[in-house]
Amino acid sequence: MKSFALIAAVSLTLPCFLMAQALEPKPESPYFANFQPKLAPKPAGLLLKKGDRLAICGDSITEQKMYSRIMETYLTACVPQLEVTARQYGWGGEVAPGFLARMTNDCLRFEPTIATTCYGMNDHGYRAYAPSIGDRYRTYQTAIVQSFKANGARVVLGSPGCVSHKAEALNLNLCELRNIDIEIAAQEKVGFADVFWPMVKAEFEAHQRYATNYWIGGKDGVHPDWAGHLVMAYAFLKGLGLDGEIGTITVDLGANQAEVSAGHSLVSAKDGAFEIKSTRYPFCATGDKTKDNTIRSGTSLVPFFADLSRLNLVVKNAKAVSYKVTWGEMTKRYSAAQLGKGVNLAEDFEVNPFSAAFARVDAAVGAKQEYETRQIKTMFHGPESKLEMEALAKLTERVRAPLAAAIKKSLVPVTHTITIVAE
Repeated sequence: MKSFALIAAVSLTLPCFLMAQALEPKPESPYFANFQPKLAPKPAGLLLKKGDRLAICGDSITEQKMYSRIMETYLTACVPQLEVTARQYGWGGEVAPGFLARMTNDCLRFEPTIATTCYGMNDHGYRAYAPSIGDRYRTYQTAIVQSFKANGARVVLGSPGCVSHKAEALNLNLCELRNIDIEIAAQEKVGFADVFWPMVKAEFEAHQRYATNYWIGGKDGVHPDWAGHLVMAYAFLKGLGLDGEIGTITVDLGANQAEVSAGHSLVSAKDGAFEIKSTRYPFCATGDKTKDNTIRSGTSLVPFFADLSRLNLVVKNAKAVSYKVTWGEMTKRYSAAQLGKGVNLAEDFEVNPFSAAFARVDAAVGAKQEYETRQIKTMFHGPESKLEMEALAKLTERVRAPLAAAIKKSLVPVTHTITIVAE
């Protein structure tokens, strides 16, 4: 295994863009006046490859095992055809140089083929920005990227998130680190995930829509609850280049027939009831939309379903003005025009026939990620680490293996029925 890139080879004063860069569009509010977020690059197609081994790296926010769990559950259930596996490497209080120091022992030994990183929260020092903060961050973030690349792994460099409780000076600091990440991603020709800017905008939107004590960065201002982690997962999944196409079900009411896209098969069609068997799940999210501790609330603050979970129902030859669509235990009413254009079942049906199966996958992912923290933090860096590391790694992998297998076992086809009745 190649050693990580020499820090000394990375200049503290790497050249920035000589010409002024375009900025992200800002909402029309004085709240955003002092922010100068550089325009984030868009992924050039899907960055994932079939069979990828994904390393999800970061500090205590990653160690919460929330955005990492959303990501792995999504990759397992929503795009199973990619056969991506994942590990999370969160470590509380960590800064970029801390991960660089341990990445060979903890991460590279498992030969990841692609990695996401999320550092900067601790690196920014919880104070106003100073050039020394940016110089140090640039040095170590660049070294991390170069080390992954030297070991054959692609990288999606994630920006830090935001802090809550209207700590503008700290967020301006984090925005500077975000901009540095964009420069590193361009220089090293790797992917970028914009975590910071969507979180800042989401919190502002939540304050307008829900409550002024809605904290996207969490009650302590730093560690997000589920809504904030959903926004983070959204940023990383978008950064990986996923297009969100789960499937399309096209119903011809005149012929009482339906066509389905890849990942789905038509079982039967009778009297407006269409039975379908699916191996690809839509993303399932429940909870009070107005609360910062639910995943469902997070999906309302970013275009999660539109961008990442589209299971579209399109109805042709609908002669009535409106129809009742029943899917599982829920019924929604749509006009014929709406159905003709297509409706996203994944977004509209909060509880649906996939909900229970999706929850089982998510629980299995959660159990595995819980062990990964114990494996790395407790075993690899505890008294057991005094043993021969290769033997310790093999021993802990024998414990992890059935947890990983349980995820695969939990992913089963779901047979469901869509019933369309004229009103």
